[in-house]
Amino acid sequence: MSDTPHASPKGRASATLHARRSRLARLDASVAHLHGDETSKPGLDQRETKQLTHVRRFGAAGAILMAIAALGAGAQPVLQNPVVGLRLLGLPARMTTVSLTLGITGTIMVMLAWLMLGKFALGNFVTHSSPRRISRTQLDYTLLLWITPLLLAPPMFSRDVYSYLAQSEIGARGLDPYALGPAQALGVDHVLTRTVPNIWRETPAPYGPLFLWMGEGIASITGYNIVAGILLHRVLAVIGVLMIIWALPRLAKRCGVDPVIALWLGAANPLVIFHLVAGIHNEALMIGMMVVGLELALRAVESTAPLRGPMLALLLGGALIIVLSATIKIPSILALGFVGMALAKRWGRGFLSIILAAILLAVVAVVGIVAMSIVSGLGFGWVNTLGTANAVRSWMSVPTLLGLGTGQAGVYLGLGDHTTAILNVTRPIAAVVAGFVIVRMLFATHAGRLHAVGALGVSMAAMVFLFPVVQPWYLLWALVPLAAWATRPVFRIPAIAISAIISIILMPNGAEYEPWVIAQAVFGAIVTLTVLFTVLYTRPVWREFLGDVFHKQPQTA
Repeated sequence: MSDTPHASPKGRASATLHARRSRLARLDASVAHLHGDETSKPGLDQRETKQLTHVRRFGAAGAILMAIAALGAGAQPVLQNPVVGLRLLGLPARMTTVSLTLGITGTIMVMLAWLMLGKFALGNFVTHSSPRRISRTQLDYTLLLWITPLLLAPPMFSRDVYSYLAQSEIGARGLDPYALGPAQALGVDHVLTRTVPNIWRETPAPYGPLFLWMGEGIASITGYNIVAGILLHRVLAVIGVLMIIWALPRLAKRCGVDPVIALWLGAANPLVIFHLVAGIHNEALMIGMMVVGLELALRAVESTAPLRGPMLALLLGGALIIVLSATIKIPSILALGFVGMALAKRWGRGFLSIILAAILLAVVAVVGIVAMSIVSGLGFGWVNTLGTANAVRSWMSVPTLLGLGTGQAGVYLGLGDHTTAILNVTRPIAAVVAGFVIVRMLFATHAGRLHAVGALGVSMAAMVFLFPVVQPWYLLWALVPLAAWATRPVFRIPAIAISAIISIILMPNGAEYEPWVIAQAVFGAIVTLTVLFTVLYTRPVWREFLGDVFHKQPQTA
């Protein structure tokens, strides 16, 4: 027999706690492995600049095709369509299959141009390295060229902007958009209600008071003019994209990441071009304000200057901008928690610093939310409508996909359709898992094992994929902050692949076509792209460029 006495209960508990902490530390280390510092590189040489010009024009041509296709295959209004009856501009609407073919071709061209642009940002797709890199000016000009054709085009990929217009009109009339849907408040035959998707006509607004307050301002200017309302909402979306373009390279520098790569992955991403600009989603403002507030707050927190006077104002101002972004859509409030943990880390590692930072930022959050709810005149009803979107069953949501798959399996096995009951189990479990990841990332930030930007991105990714409803543009909640922090191929390769695939799977009009129309359009797009690449490959500059992309090339000085 061994003479070693049995461990006491206190000792066993201590050993268990130590083992749990070790596992969590390994988890933090695995997440931290996604990041690595990057060094800047010299600009492109003359040959590469010539190649860039051709890639830029290729993407611009795709964006122009999308804009033309939107006249027939976009999410056009039921009433007040300005191109109906016009001889030339109305032609795409009379040729649905051709318009859809152009739309699919254009989206694929822009997506491929973005991938090819990656060669000048990341380097060769085989070696993932390059001796030179595209400059910030060249990237900005490219993004501007690709976005410009879509600025005046009809909405694409989604009809949400028509809900924005109707819900804003409800508020402008002095009614409560958080209690009444467009059909109840405006009437089923109202010009703004007619184009709202059927699923949302009876539904109160799920957006925060700041967004609807801005929408009320647009409604007071445009009245019932749908085209003018769309254009002004697109202005808001472009302002949000400009905020992302301003903040993202600064956050990347803060994390030791090349700002050009961060911009290419996070701002020039086709998901941004297609869904924030062409699709006019309010995620543009939410994400833009979130990253601007995050940059300003971290500028104060990570400064060596004392946190008083201008630095304290910068911290509180950044925190307030994050809070206001949450009054557009609530998920961005998560960024405030990581600012708080970064602040607590600066003050010290003790639990008291976490409490003090939480109190300070909670005051900012309460003041900002209460002030916006009162000033807008919309009150606090928006808190009760945050789960409105859960009515949609989205295949991109992990818990929803599991619930739908299990429910359908039950139907096929003759056990009945228990999808709703299964969703009532999978969704709460997913919420608990997402909550655990977020809490873990918060404490990893406080401990200094992860930077606040990266931890926020990982938390947003957990929230997005475990959310009850996931739309393609929701991926940008996580992708934008992660683009400023995560550098390893284990992140970038899947992020690039997912962005490329998801960006081209939605129909341009945000609705469904008959299967035979889609089949004809896809076939037409394949034929068009095949002919296009056959012609381009006959030109030496394209043949040389494609060789550089997919084959290892010797690095020159």
